[in-house]
Amino acid sequence: RFHHTSASHLCSCSKTVSDEKYQDPFQLGRKDLKNLYEDIKKELLISAAELKEMCDYYFDGKGKAFRPMIVVLMARACNIHHSNSREVQASQRSVAIIAEMIHTASLVHDDVIDDAGSRRGKMTVNQIWGERKAVLAGDFILSAASVALARIGNTTIVSVLTQVIEDLVRGEFLQLGSKENENERFAHYLEKTFKKTASLIANSCKAVSILGCPDPKVHEIAYQYGKNVGIAFQLIDDVLDFTSCADHLGKPAAADLKLGLATGPVLFACRQFPEMNALIMRRFSKPGDVERARRYVLQSDGVQQTTYLAQRYCHAATREISKLRPSPEREALIQLTEMVLLRDK
Repeated sequence: RFHHTSASHLCSCSKTVSDEKYQDPFQLGRKDLKNLYEDIKKELLISAAELKEMCDYYFDGKGKAFRPMIVVLMARACNIHHSNSREVQASQRSVAIIAEMIHTASLVHDDVIDDAGSRRGKMTVNQIWGERKAVLAGDFILSAASVALARIGNTTIVSVLTQVIEDLVRGEFLQLGSKENENERFAHYLEKTFKKTASLIANSCKAVSILGCPDPKVHEIAYQYGKNVGIAFQLIDDVLDFTSCADHLGKPAAADLKLGLATGPVLFACRQFPEMNALIMRRFSKPGDVERARRYVLQSDGVQQTTYLAQRYCHAATREISKLRPSPEREALIQLTEMVLLRDK
């Protein structure tokens, strides 16, 4: 499904590394992420039992910790680049924790907005405890992340990471609107994708690079890597909404269409089937619209085109990170771009 033939040349960047030197990114980052979820729970010191239970619900340690993983690998890659230090500073690890907290708070809020019933293969917070309490739980996680951020004691880092929270809100507003003009529509979609998904990864990578290295060029490399990987990650997510079954995804398939969202595969399909324009403008709200749109997407090359676009973003991420001094962490970050393309859930 992911056109392994066309994806195969992506591997060329890491083939330069000998097999002994290559390490699985998740193995390489594991040491710095040990007790990550316990540390997050310590940030969420709560007296109210119900609020504690809600906040702990998504921090169950079963997630892949994809974002913190990128952040600690980037921290080490930048530290090695600047001073040949292989250690992650305590403040850099805090950024990884804060990134996961902001991400999780946004999931809790998203599930309320979308009235979602399942997330990561289990019932959502809003389904179990109700919408009002879910909103408050998301707010509480965000406030705890803000306290942890203030504790780092670096105003530049505070402004870099608060940008993420602003982008998340703006991205959600972008998602609520739609554009009539086809070209504007794609730009709107990519901007929404950046703000809702990629900004967190981009700015977290930038934050750890600032803490580890004074060179603004390195900060830009870290930011661009995170931005490109983040957009590719979401593009593949949008592809999986059409190609993966609900059991595998841990959430209902065609969920985006049911929410009235026109993602990459839909926008590409629209070029082959202009009759989809009407469906997009009414946000797939009439009976049969979702099934019809899904059929159009699968008959078109929408999935393939979106995958190609994700590959281009991953190429750009690889190009950026390759500017850093060689290290196992740098190679792991390159490897991570391939994992983003080939994931199936």
